[in-house]
Amino acid sequence: PPRAPAFATPAPRPSDRLPPLERIAGDDPQMQKLLAQARRLVDRGIHVLVEGETGSGKEVLARALHGASSRAAMPFVAVNCAAIPDSLIESELFGYTPGSFTGGRAKGMKGLIAQADRGTLFLDEIGDMPMALQTRLLRVLSEGEVLPLGAESPQRVDIAVVAATHRHLPGLVASGRFREDLYYRLCGAVLKLPPLRARGDMRYLIEGMFNEEAAAMSSPARLSEEAMQRLLAHDWPGNLRELRNVLRLALALCTGASVSAQDLQLQPRADTVCDTEPDEDVAAETGRLLDALKRHRWHVARAADELGMSRATAYRHMKRLGIVVPRRG
Repeated sequence: PPRAPAFATPAPRPSDRLPPLERIAGDDPQMQKLLAQARRLVDRGIHVLVEGETGSGKEVLARALHGASSRAAMPFVAVNCAAIPDSLIESELFGYTPGSFTGGRAKGMKGLIAQADRGTLFLDEIGDMPMALQTRLLRVLSEGEVLPLGAESPQRVDIAVVAATHRHLPGLVASGRFREDLYYRLCGAVLKLPPLRARGDMRYLIEGMFNEEAAAMSSPARLSEEAMQRLLAHDWPGNLRELRNVLRLALALCTGASVSAQDLQLQPRADTVCDTEPDEDVAAETGRLLDALKRHRWHVARAADELGMSRATAYRHMKRLGIVVPRRG
């Protein structure tokens, strides 16, 4: 007789068969209102700006918008504007022709914008895009054309654009760090994602994410009610990203038939600031970067590594925030 499987795969939930937008939220009224608005935006040719704290699911919402649209079978291209070094971001976004610059690919490269043709381009952390590239992006959005580096003529692109940020873009516009015309081009519609701690469908999200991680790890473990209550009581400063990491680690540490409260590695909140004003955001960001630089005796590469960014990105933030490395006497 065939051997019984060593573990039981979690049964699919009814929500797994729902359309993309319906799948990402339970009965939370705020999310249902947001999703009702999102459904009306699908295939209307309107650029969407998603606002929300880091880790609150901005890319998840962008992918759901793509999956619900007539472009679902075409590429979804995600670009983290804060993670690409200054020296590469232009060539990465716009591509380049053969021989455009030393060190480039012999056959040139198709840029990320062109790769998203007939699909969706997701611009994450759009508030960190350098001003020079904001100008070029504005032309792409207004003209529907992209000009690779070294090319003499532009090529047409048909893209749906979803941008996302955890920053206060109107504040960046007011301070001259973000183009006003690009801001109004991007925010055809604004969808504001609530943080995880403010959502009323947290149990739904925890169960769904736990089932996903258990299936991915081929784990037969179930989530105990004691562990669920601890998860529901946590304030989740890292939002959905933190939740996924906690569940993944708990499943890895679990040795019994269920994940217990003792298997959860919940970190205390590093700060109590939420919904800060723009100047407070800048002050907090400046403080974090300065602290890291001082700890590493102004060694920018080491400070950048601690903060999870590239050295080029750290230098860009230093320039934007007015941080100057002191001269060594």
